Amino acid sequence: MIDRGSATVSDEVQVGPVTPAAQTTKRYLFAVVYAAEVSQCSCAGMDEQQVSTIVEGRLAAVVSGVAGSRIRPERRHVATHQRVLKDLMAATTPLPMKFGILVNSPEAIRKILRRNRRMFLEQLEHVAGKVEFGLRVTWDVPNIFEYFVTTKSELRSARDRLLGANRQPTQEDKIELGRMFDRLLGSEREKHTSAVERILSRAGCESKVNACRKENEGMHLACFVSRQAQDNFGNLVFQAAQRFDNSFAFDYNGPWAPHNFVEAGLEQ
Repeated sequence: MIDRGSATVSDEVQVGPVTPAAQTTKRYLFAVVYAAEVSQCSCAGMDEQQVSTIVEGRLAAVVSGVAGSRIRPERRHVATHQRVLKDLMAATTPLPMKFGILVNSPEAIRKILRRNRRMFLEQLEHVAGKVEFGLRVTWDVPNIFEYFVTTKSELRSARDRLLGANRQPTQEDKIELGRMFDRLLGSEREKHTSAVERILSRAGCESKVNACRKENEGMHLACFVSRQAQDNFGNLVFQAAQRFDNSFAFDYNGPWAPHNFVEAGLEQ
């Protein structure tokens, strides 16, 4: 395992702007980093309170106070969570925690760092020097079903047979047609995803397929690449897009902290 330092301080060190908001003893947990890679955070934490680090051995938790006893998943809070992680990314690759983790006290944070030390160190080694990008590919068409009817003769023939003008379609007919569309949609998604993943692998990209949330989405990938390969990754996304016609739209974003490539189940 790579040695990232051997700091042994266990005090809470302020690394963000001081704000007048009253703090509770609770701490909101943003991320875990190597203690040797703690750096100044230029943005405020939850409820505009200052960001600090709690160091325990080789590990440090990045936290802030909170104004209340819980954090709701409101847009402003989610945005703050992402903003702090983005700030940390300028100096290191943090181990991001899921949104909404509140811990009762600084000592409870230290206990988490001690109990999960081995897992945290293994996960930090896994993400070191890497970043995450998101890639979505959508069918940029007015109506995805009509697009498939136009491009897939099997679906077109079934549509004409089941929904033709000379007969009244039954509920079973509509279900049959819907199932055929879903099968063809899934097959196209798998085919296109495999093609794009092969191209992105040239940048050493590790990818994870996330569920498509909308019917017109062709794929939703989380991509894990080294910082040095970021430019090459962007070029490969462009190369992949050139293999598709104008019915498709490519959109990628990042770099982000690697949420999709860590397994940080906490023992509290």
